[in-house]
Amino acid sequence: MNFLDELRWRGLLADISAGMEEHLRQPRCGYLGFDPTAASLHVGNLVPIMLLVHFQRAGHKPIALIGGATALIGDPSGKSDERPLLDRETVEHNQKAIEAQLRRFMDFSNAPNGAVLLNNQAWLSSMKLLDFLRDVGKHSTISYMMSKESVRARMDSGLSFTEFSYQLLQAYDFYYLSQHYGCTVQMGGADQWGNITAGIELSRKLGGPHLYGLTSPLLTRPDGKKFGKSEEGNVWLDARLTSPYRFYQFWINLSDEEAARCLRIFSLLPREEIEMLEQQHRLQPERRIIQEFLAKDLTTRVHSAQEAKRAAHTAAILFGHGLADELRQLKADDFEMIRETLPHGILSRTTLERGLDVIKLAVDETGFLSSRSEARRLLQSQGISVNKTPVTANDMIGVNHLLCDRYLLLQKGKKNYFLVVVE
Repeated sequence: MNFLDELRWRGLLADISAGMEEHLRQPRCGYLGFDPTAASLHVGNLVPIMLLVHFQRAGHKPIALIGGATALIGDPSGKSDERPLLDRETVEHNQKAIEAQLRRFMDFSNAPNGAVLLNNQAWLSSMKLLDFLRDVGKHSTISYMMSKESVRARMDSGLSFTEFSYQLLQAYDFYYLSQHYGCTVQMGGADQWGNITAGIELSRKLGGPHLYGLTSPLLTRPDGKKFGKSEEGNVWLDARLTSPYRFYQFWINLSDEEAARCLRIFSLLPREEIEMLEQQHRLQPERRIIQEFLAKDLTTRVHSAQEAKRAAHTAAILFGHGLADELRQLKADDFEMIRETLPHGILSRTTLERGLDVIKLAVDETGFLSSRSEARRLLQSQGISVNKTPVTANDMIGVNHLLCDRYLLLQKGKKNYFLVVVE
């Protein structure tokens, strides 16, 4: 497999150093860095991870570099404001979690192209300030550093010397890895190009090897928002921060345009199979074939096959053609997962014990429907269901309707749901 050709057709290639094509004709060592500024990676981080995955699949040796030292400084790239400084304990906690997540995606065996996991604390934390200024800072002019987009973009809002120095630290990482691990390629998102070229330039001035860099486009949604964000925030790879069910639903809810792009970027399918899926999706877009594939494939790779199957089963009952009997088979933790992705409200058990007619439940107590007139109109056409069962204006809803003794599922039409949580 040709690494650069693979990136091109998948839409994963942005900037590239001159001479890279020739350089990669032989097996090489390349790296990509992850600063542990959070307790988990998120969906947006899957893009650079895929660079390392394809690098390894092409026969090259990847290094996943944890920025245990640089996370204490903060990268200004892509940020409009100063990052809050993290304490060492937080960074250490974060890096352990991220290391475990990275191990799911690559082969870290002793094979010739087995991946290596490193932490830049190993060399940066022991480096003395004066030595760093003499050996690294001496070779970077202020005008050169200020020409970087990550710096220029922050000149109006403000940039501390701490973040200003970040590009020197990343440049030194690249040079250090070239000297000690034979690493000649650095990869990253498009916002990292300035930091990457700083490392290439530093190696040149220090008489080191010729180094190379490449970046992938920053993946954003059609509205320009950062990919991996939902209304509640980032979609994390840690099940404690984003449940496998909500993770699964993130992919299901992608637009057709987003899904088509993500299929090429995140799947490991060969080109022929991807193009076949794309063709099937064009012929039957209502089946959402690509979204279903991405949801099952990525939930399996990030969490497990069991969690992917469970999420798919729950979603099929809820949003597919699931019947009332199947809904009653779900467990309390299934409903708690559903709660994360559905509009929901709280209802007191005392109120429900007295019994509620459907209109009072849907309008007055939960706000699921906007008005009584809307509720009456829907009821006349059997457009309201409780727990997957159509109801009438004469039906009374009580505690005997509760699922797992705590939940009611209201439904308007085919796709509008509301979960009532009884406390």
